[in-house]
Amino acid sequence: MVKRKDSRQVSRQPINGTVLRKAVRWAIADEIFADVELHGNTKWKVADLVVLTIVWVWSNDPTLTGAFAEARHWSLQVLGRVAVGTFQGLIKALVVWTARLMPIVAERLHQLMEEHGGGHWRVGQWLALAVDGSRISVPRTLANERALCAPNYGQSATAKYRRTKRRKKGIRRRIRRKPNRSQNAAPVKPQIWVTLMWHMGLNMPWNWKTGPSNSSERDHFQTMLQEQKFPEKTLFCADAGFTGYDLWKALVDGGHSFLIRVGANVTLLRKLGYVRERAGLVYFWPDKAARKKQPPLTLRLLQCQVGRCQVSLLTNVLGDDQLSDQDAIRLYKMRWGVELQFRTVKQTFGRRKLRSRTPDHAYVELDWSLTGLWLIQLFAVKEQIAIGEIPSDCSVNMAIHLIRTMLQRWSEDAETTFAKRMQTATKDSYQRLRPKRARYQPDTKDKPAAGSPKIRTATKQHKIWLEQYINTAA
Repeated sequence: MVKRKDSRQVSRQPINGTVLRKAVRWAIADEIFADVELHGNTKWKVADLVVLTIVWVWSNDPTLTGAFAEARHWSLQVLGRVAVGTFQGLIKALVVWTARLMPIVAERLHQLMEEHGGGHWRVGQWLALAVDGSRISVPRTLANERALCAPNYGQSATAKYRRTKRRKKGIRRRIRRKPNRSQNAAPVKPQIWVTLMWHMGLNMPWNWKTGPSNSSERDHFQTMLQEQKFPEKTLFCADAGFTGYDLWKALVDGGHSFLIRVGANVTLLRKLGYVRERAGLVYFWPDKAARKKQPPLTLRLLQCQVGRCQVSLLTNVLGDDQLSDQDAIRLYKMRWGVELQFRTVKQTFGRRKLRSRTPDHAYVELDWSLTGLWLIQLFAVKEQIAIGEIPSDCSVNMAIHLIRTMLQRWSEDAETTFAKRMQTATKDSYQRLRPKRARYQPDTKDKPAAGSPKIRTATKQHKIWLEQYINTAA
């Protein structure tokens, strides 16, 4: 007698796994790597390697090898194959191929952002990108210390200023502690500096550049301007750290616009006579640039009230019809989102400290972690824009939790569609009755305020330099 097969005993299909695979393949398709030439002995496909890497950085396992084991199991069960079978094989492949594959993935994500960003792709007429930098810690291994630590840490003018101020503050409070000379100060911990470009309309990364802990965010920014192409009418918004003649001239020469806060470390000129004078028009022309017969930069100074602070914003958009004071205030307020993005990377996504014990592996881990987080944010924002939500209301924490739940429970049936689940990943809409600020706030801030830029009337020497520049340019 032939027994009938009980439908309840049939193993479930990997519904969650299939849904997540389709979502990843929507962004990471085979076609985008068509021009990538592999070595003749290479057995894996580029798309399979990238998908395995994305799942690896999505994993919530505290160890790199544990996260790879989870990603490998998911790939075998959902895709039916795995690009590489060992963690060492994955990390070695990524060290070799990340520099080649990352621009391709970024270009694809930019394309999807434009296609599905709707009215949030631009803020007014501008594609607004915020720029800022931060440090990510790595394990204190000898290799990381040699490659990533600043060799002259603690010797800069800022560090000396902080020590002096703390010492004076201690004297004022009559708190004099004897130094413990029996213990030597520990060397600074190794860190990676990451300079991030952040899309202000869609609230997600645009691109980034990494380097040792003593890297310059301005140099990173200038390098990205040279290496990358940006859409028409791109406006870069940054805080007071992104100043300097070379940087601003590179922005102007590249046809880009900028809105940057300036402080007392910037000296501006008026009444130079280079263009028709009007209210708000200033020139940035350091003596060093003037002696080299480089052109003065004609800029517009905006004195704005942002919250309780009076800020000075400088832009090369001279027309009020193109960038009004209200638009400038709105854009500068939106710039704060890049600070929240760093908090999301470090705290919510769990990358406050990387796990790689060598610098090459740490750079790879950070690059693909940022890419994996970027992809999660794109998933959520795309589905929420489709139902009329705004990107600033997206809860990245909930989106990450949804992705990791689907990753771990790949074999379970999906109760709702992927789009419906991502549409629910929004922030709380209720009105708070109490502030979220912690009760205990240690008084550790010793950096001076940015202040206001110094504005001077052009001298006779400036007029001589201007005449020499005009004669040279002619």
